[in-house]
Amino acid sequence: MRCYFTIFLLILFLMGCKSSKTLIKDKPNSNISILKPKDSTNITKINSLTKEPINNDPSHSNTVKHLVDFAKQFEGVKYKFGGTTNKGMDCSGLVYETFKAFEIELPRISRHMATQGAKVSIDSVKTGDLLFFKTSNKLKTINHVGLVVTALPGNIEFIHSTTSLGVIISSLAERYWYYSFVEARRIL
Repeated sequence: MRCYFTIFLLILFLMGCKSSKTLIKDKPNSNISILKPKDSTNITKINSLTKEPINNDPSHSNTVKHLVDFAKQFEGVKYKFGGTTNKGMDCSGLVYETFKAFEIELPRISRHMATQGAKVSIDSVKTGDLLFFKTSNKLKTINHVGLVVTALPGNIEFIHSTTSLGVIISSLAERYWYYSFVEARRIL
């Protein structure tokens, strides 16, 4: 039984966060510094009953910008299964820590994150939304998440962590991500 469990974990690890894009590192991991959110008084909150974003705050776009900037600090960090620090992180760890820095609690696992917020169509995606993927035909469940950093017509870019390249920014137009895409959700 233990052998099957070990094999399952190994398969899950190998089929998790992938990418087809090459990484261009412009800064070594040792020089990465993690910033604190700038203005924690203007944070968008989530209605705990409906799980809908509360967007009454006029600084909503600033909050999203700070959130994306916070996530971009991790670009170049290597992949580590279960990791949540600049020494290594996985895809859900990146999203979890980014939202946590702005006092927005999300589940730690990508498939559980996909139950939060409001589902949005791909045509309505905005910066700060989450994209969810199924990267394994065998698992048939969401196993990858990315945070939208650019949302222009025909060009949606997202930051995420991949097993082969670590934290990178990819485009939803890339064949692999386009065909793995499941849904988008808005937390803010």
